Amino acid sequence: STVMISVITYTSVIERVKEIGVLRSIGARKRDIYGIFNAETAMIGTFAGLIGVVVALFAGVVVNKILYKAFKVANIVFFTPQIILVMLALSIGLTLFAGLIPSTIAARKDPVVCLRSN
Repeated sequence: STVMISVITYTSVIERVKEIGVLRSIGARKRDIYGIFNAETAMIGTFAGLIGVVVALFAGVVVNKILYKAFKVANIVFFTPQIILVMLALSIGLTLFAGLIPSTIAARKDPVVCLRSN
């Protein structure tokens, strides 16, 4: 998934070259452009992490019911709030890591070249 996040962010950079050029021409710094793409990847990581946590919670309930019926063992799968926070932090961290190279590429683009592109 980290590779796919990188590809998606890089595709976003390629599709938004004009926007990068306009932002740079009206005074946005390289750091601002870098921050825009990092914020996008952080949002992707947050939403993906939340979806993953919800799916894991539902799967845990199903697995617990199956194991209880089969082996009479209760609560094999459980999630503490700390585990959920670690899962969310890991998701956000991995997507931010995946977005480093594309956001750096976006920040280094020359505004004049960006404005000339189609």
